[in-house]
Amino acid sequence: MPKSMTGFGRAERVTEAEKYTVEIKSVNNRYLDFNIRMPRRFNVFESRIRSLLTESIERGKVDVFITYEAYEAAAGSLRFHEAMARQYLAHLRSIAAMEGVAEEIRVSDVARCPDVFTTGEAEFDEDAVWDILSGLLREAADRFVAMRAAEGEHLAENIRSKLDLLAKGADEIEKHEPEIMAAYRAKLRAKLDEVLADTQIDEGRIAAELVLYSDKICTDEETVRLKSHIEKVRRILDEKGSIGRSLDFMAQEMNREANTILSKAGDVLTADTAIILKTEIEKIREQIQNLE
Repeated sequence: MPKSMTGFGRAERVTEAEKYTVEIKSVNNRYLDFNIRMPRRFNVFESRIRSLLTESIERGKVDVFITYEAYEAAAGSLRFHEAMARQYLAHLRSIAAMEGVAEEIRVSDVARCPDVFTTGEAEFDEDAVWDILSGLLREAADRFVAMRAAEGEHLAENIRSKLDLLAKGADEIEKHEPEIMAAYRAKLRAKLDEVLADTQIDEGRIAAELVLYSDKICTDEETVRLKSHIEKVRRILDEKGSIGRSLDFMAQEMNREANTILSKAGDVLTADTAIILKTEIEKIREQIQNLE
């Protein structure tokens, strides 16, 4: 099943103590490129995050946003350093005694002194956090891939409809070729009649001229290859996994055949049809750029 390279997935876990959020979004890119933004304390998980996501993502510029919020009770711990407070208090009293000033030391004065109160982060259990985080990453990735698949199927249907137009155009060119040859034969005979007047026309000469002309304008090989490429693209669209690069190569091959048909076009109808072929192929190539 084809997948678009554009997608979005989100997962969240909220408890009374904390909140985890994971968001994954992507845009087109030739290769797989991860950009992971998360709290510094989660940096230890970066390689595991990349490995987990590559299980379901093969191409695209993928942005991963991980946020963590610990509520007040779990945010950390407030520590009171009694020994430090006593030292501050003793020094303040000593200063007051030396200067002969009234001792007006309040609790708030001591509390404002550096390192009397400190805060620390809550204990970090790496295994427990990864258990939560990996589950959220898989949930967000599942939603992300589902969106990509839905968008990819829509793109595939659009491409299939354009392939129908290409096949129809190739058939029209093939059907029209005998008419071109008949018209050229009539034109050639008329010119020879005019030049030779009453002289007998050599049918062998006409036949030889028609062979030379057909070699210049014959597009049988190109239309056969083009239709073969069209069927190949249809089969690729039904394959699993990353198909974008294969489709891009086939689009180049189809465009090559359309260019050759246009260069050989000996009449307006064939030229116009070849231009339509090139236009539709270019539209297909644009759509393919969005596929993984």
